[in-house]
Amino acid sequence: MIQLYIGNKNYSSWSMRPWVLLRQAGIDFAEVFVRFDGFGSTSQFKAALKDINPVGKVPVLVHDGLAVWDTLAIAEYVAEQFPEKQLWPQDRAARARARSICAEMHSGFTGLRSACPMNIEAQLPDVGALALRDKPAVRADLERICSLWSGLLQEHGGPMLFGHFTVADAYFAPVVMRLKTYALPVPTDVAAYMARVCALPGVKAWIDGALAEQDFIDFEEPFRLQR
Repeated sequence: MIQLYIGNKNYSSWSMRPWVLLRQAGIDFAEVFVRFDGFGSTSQFKAALKDINPVGKVPVLVHDGLAVWDTLAIAEYVAEQFPEKQLWPQDRAARARARSICAEMHSGFTGLRSACPMNIEAQLPDVGALALRDKPAVRADLERICSLWSGLLQEHGGPMLFGHFTVADAYFAPVVMRLKTYALPVPTDVAAYMARVCALPGVKAWIDGALAEQDFIDFEEPFRLQR
């Protein structure tokens, strides 16, 4: 069976992506939670991962003795292992576009990610308002996200970015969490998409798990570092 090593659901945006992908696609896997307690060589976090992932971070997927880390690599591996799930769009051009926007998320939107770390259990509208007021990078990232989602929804007719659920929706699910936590303003069609994402069984299960956690920390830095 597939094993997926993840961090705290409330904070670990990168862990959320493959977890939601697997859960929403109906692929059986065993969750392995690794509590973060530091990056030092003596931390339990590092000790738990040292023989699995040489990078020493989450998420990590383990299947048939093979460890796959980095969320894009995990997504590609899962899509290849389960082609019947159609986790990438079937159309060649749409598939290329989906990969492009996932790569954009993978390496971009640093303004939003830095100013508004994922914190599902919190409601931080004042922090969001200040970030929009004081940080041009946050405003630029929000504008790009809204334009991207609106364009794809219009092009493919919804309800998801490429019609049906794909890697792209799993990849942007943590962005939906951020926009909600910080109450960042979005157009009506984007708000409707966000509501549909939150209603997906895989996403709802992650949110429920995050809200049930008792182990809250004050930062997301370790999870921003792992992609």
